[in-house]
Amino acid sequence: MMSNAILTSCQYQNYRRIDLIVIHCSATRATQRYTVDDCRRDHRARGFADIGYHYYITRDGVVHRGRQLYQVGAHATGYNQHSIGICYEGGLDIRGRPCDTRTTEQKETLRRLIQRLKEDYPNAKVVGHRDLPGVQKACPCFEVS
Repeated sequence: MMSNAILTSCQYQNYRRIDLIVIHCSATRATQRYTVDDCRRDHRARGFADIGYHYYITRDGVVHRGRQLYQVGAHATGYNQHSIGICYEGGLDIRGRPCDTRTTEQKETLRRLIQRLKEDYPNAKVVGHRDLPGVQKACPCFEVS
């Protein structure tokens, strides 16, 4: 479920050069709730100014605004200056192993969000966090390509 107010990114296009859209998971178990407020609290506890992602998609498919698009994220070391970070709630099975736990609603919301962002940033490449050089994580726990 997306709101046009959340997705009006074209006004920010002149602030930062964006060439990557990086998809993440929150690395939480399928049985565990991890809200955008939980993520924001944990990121602040780690010393971040705010949540590190620009968008956060909860299991019900609702997309929540994180950082403003003109703000540099804190989600992919070495790539934050020129990327947009999107995180979905989940990514681990009930035993804590990496797994694509996205709900049907999350998949649809993510697809529509990426489609909208690609309209504003047509040259941006969409990648999973694990696809970036040097990343040793399973995140986002599915094949983004």
